[in-house]
Amino acid sequence: MTVILVLVTFSIFILLDWVLNRRKAPQVAVAPAHTVSPFLESSYIEGFQVPEQLSYHPGHSWVMQERRNLVRVGMDEFAAALVGHVERVELPKPGQWVRQGQKVWSLYRDGEKADMVSPTEGEVVEINPEVAAHPELLRKDPYGKGWLALIHVPDEESTVRNLVPKGLVRSWMREAVGRLYARQPQLAGAVAADGGVPTEDLLAGLPDANWKQVTGEFFLTA
Repeated sequence: MTVILVLVTFSIFILLDWVLNRRKAPQVAVAPAHTVSPFLESSYIEGFQVPEQLSYHPGHSWVMQERRNLVRVGMDEFAAALVGHVERVELPKPGQWVRQGQKVWSLYRDGEKADMVSPTEGEVVEINPEVAAHPELLRKDPYGKGWLALIHVPDEESTVRNLVPKGLVRSWMREAVGRLYARQPQLAGAVAADGGVPTEDLLAGLPDANWKQVTGEFFLTA
């Protein structure tokens, strides 16, 4: 009988210890799918930040591999400076299938709309509600909090097809900036507000610039 009582008492102590330790045990936080990895290597080309970990579509959208068959997409800093202070962003809906080069999100400013194309093909699984509520994030943090959507890509070959080759990214961006200067010569001496950083809104000081036409040319939607 004594042995039984000892075993029962011992079992109770084990159970109590397990319950108490379970309560004290730290809860493991699962990182949300939209956690943005820090960019450790960034280049600046003609004053514009161009993270080397990303791949770029000629229409100035970017794509980053999150994990197998999942990519994050957004717009590069050149595009963000070109559209400037937009009032509204219209994003695709989760579940929507998008094709590479298809108009997939829209930016609204002063009653006009500019479209941008998807850098890849797949199913939209998540959009960034923060950028929809606060469009200024596009300009403040285009590679971080200003991301636009997560896309499930069944065919991973489509994440690199028709993108700017890694070795040509620098010349591609230089050509885009040079083409903008050629189109709007006033920008050549005023693109950098301070220390080589592009101004918040490239076309704001150019009343004769056609915002929709200029963005359409560079975003390949004209």
